[in-house]
Amino acid sequence: MEVGGEEVTSRSEMDEIPAGITAEEYEELKATIEAHHQYRTGPGRCSSLLAQRVKAPSEKVWAVVRCFDRPQVYKHFVRSCTIPGDGEIRVGCLREVSVISGLPASFSTERLDILDDERRVFGFSIIGGEHRLRNYRSVTTVTQFGGGEGREIWSVVLESYAVDVPEGNTEDDTRLFADTVVKLNLQKLATVAEMEAMAAPAPAPPET
Repeated sequence: MEVGGEEVTSRSEMDEIPAGITAEEYEELKATIEAHHQYRTGPGRCSSLLAQRVKAPSEKVWAVVRCFDRPQVYKHFVRSCTIPGDGEIRVGCLREVSVISGLPASFSTERLDILDDERRVFGFSIIGGEHRLRNYRSVTTVTQFGGGEGREIWSVVLESYAVDVPEGNTEDDTRLFADTVVKLNLQKLATVAEMEAMAAPAPAPPET
């Protein structure tokens, strides 16, 4: 849908359930999607929303996601990361990310836009470097489900992005490339967080 020359996510597009989650989970996540995963995209720009279910409490997942200085923990194609300046992690700080060889990229400069520990919302933008993801902006949220009366606890990670479509490429080409990278990263995030959850000591039994 276009409004004032800009494309805006429509209600019907919002009602498309991302692969990997149930309709019930999606209903609970609608407010989060409306608050954090909506983008304005005009000609030459596209966006996407992906989901990953993780068999771990949200605090375990968030502990991995929030590490702006260590994206290589779960991002497949990152070789190394450095934080210029004093190294303090705060909104507005930058990171220099080196990418493994074999990709159409060598490095990127990225800015931390959101780090909300209470709501578990993380966001960053790519503002420079040698790569094909121009004006890339991403937001990741972590939401816990289940628990109580012996019920299983799990989390759903939503990651959305908006990015420019490179000259000579189509929106579908651009979305396919970016979606593939994000999906692989989310799958590894699930593996890392689930291993952390399994390694955590079991809670002590109640005193009698």
